[in-house]
Amino acid sequence: MFVGRKEELKAIKAVLDKRSGSVLVYGKRKVGKTTLILEVLKSSKDTTVYYECLKSSMQDNINGFVSVLVKTKVLPVQMGFASFQEVFQYLNTLDKTLNIIIDEYPYLKQFNKGETVDSIFQTIIDNNITNIRLFISGSHVGMMKDLLEERNALYGRFSLNIKLKELNYREAAVFYNDKTVYDKIAFYSVFGGSPFVNEQLDSKSDLKQNILKTVLNPLNAVHSYAENLLVSDLSGSVNAERILNVIANGKKKYGEIEGKLGLTNNGLLSKQLKTLLDMDMVSKVYPINKEDDNKKVSYEMPDNLLRFWYTYVYKNKSALQMLGAEAFYDNYIEPSIITFISHRFEEIARTFFSLQVKEGKMKGIFRIGTYYYDDSATKTNGEFDVVLQRKDNFDIYEVKYYSKPLSLKEMQAEEEQIRNIKGLAVGNIGFISVRGFEEVSSEYDCISGEELY
Repeated sequence: MFVGRKEELKAIKAVLDKRSGSVLVYGKRKVGKTTLILEVLKSSKDTTVYYECLKSSMQDNINGFVSVLVKTKVLPVQMGFASFQEVFQYLNTLDKTLNIIIDEYPYLKQFNKGETVDSIFQTIIDNNITNIRLFISGSHVGMMKDLLEERNALYGRFSLNIKLKELNYREAAVFYNDKTVYDKIAFYSVFGGSPFVNEQLDSKSDLKQNILKTVLNPLNAVHSYAENLLVSDLSGSVNAERILNVIANGKKKYGEIEGKLGLTNNGLLSKQLKTLLDMDMVSKVYPINKEDDNKKVSYEMPDNLLRFWYTYVYKNKSALQMLGAEAFYDNYIEPSIITFISHRFEEIARTFFSLQVKEGKMKGIFRIGTYYYDDSATKTNGEFDVVLQRKDNFDIYEVKYYSKPLSLKEMQAEEEQIRNIKGLAVGNIGFISVRGFEEVSSEYDCISGEELY
């Protein structure tokens, strides 16, 4: 099932209006890059050639590419070429337009001299695609981002570049559309927005049964995906996995991570965090009112499924093996799963407001994020997790993943805490309650779970 991607589809279709072009599509594994490209090309009358690069030498890849050209009847027979340039020079002489996809491009760079590979494809794009729409795709986000840097030979060569992200919470809900809002938020909080992962779910079963069948089942593709995602791109770096295990379900400061790992101040953590940031495995987060304060920066995992994996499974694999999925869920996951979902619900709320602004339904919003407060009068500090910055003040929202409607008394208690913080310019105070409200007060902006969708 193909879901979402309206803007990306529109942008790639515009490339199809021309006889030639070069498109870069990148994003982490199983996010739907190849599916997106092939979905668009269904509308093209021209021949499509799909080639996934091998983890092998340049010549092996040339031979593999030529074999695909023969299978798609672009070439009549297997022909000998000494370079990719020669192949594209030949294709450029054909009296037909081709759509050519070179997938997992980083494999070429990993098993050959990376700078040379980029230089080769620079020459191809510059000279040999007058009748070709060339799509270069890859999952190693750091290596693909590098193609857009000014120092790289391929800089400025792409007529379109797309960084494909996971589906947002609304789009992912299509996979379990018959669920209640309470359950939709739970499903997204655990499984995230990977189309590949969501396709493995059984919408007729509840959250627990889906976790048992997928993440906790060593024979399931979702389990393998979560377990091996880092291994494929970081050669099983122990520190990278330990860093994610420390961050897991929550934001962590640099010092906290360093202390948990027992690392000395030798710069190693900084280097590995940079790698994880480049790969989009980790994100760097600042409160919107403290963007210039490095002491307030924290790190978190944007991928919900990986966050779930490193929160519950990674450090307890032996227990899963000994106890089995059912007992493991009851003992390790059940006691804190609501807290886990509640933390993810905060990000869903921020996404909701982002979509509202993008769709023109909210005006005057400068930034959306968290807000750090340090109130000397009450000797308290902390963060509000969902805050909208306006020109002169901040709208503050409390997010509640409760199994029952939120009461007016609870809202008034929250308001009192907010109002007591000295020096905070408060605009609107609002509440997002997944189960709605016992009574809606005009004093607050009350948003039910239903309104999120």
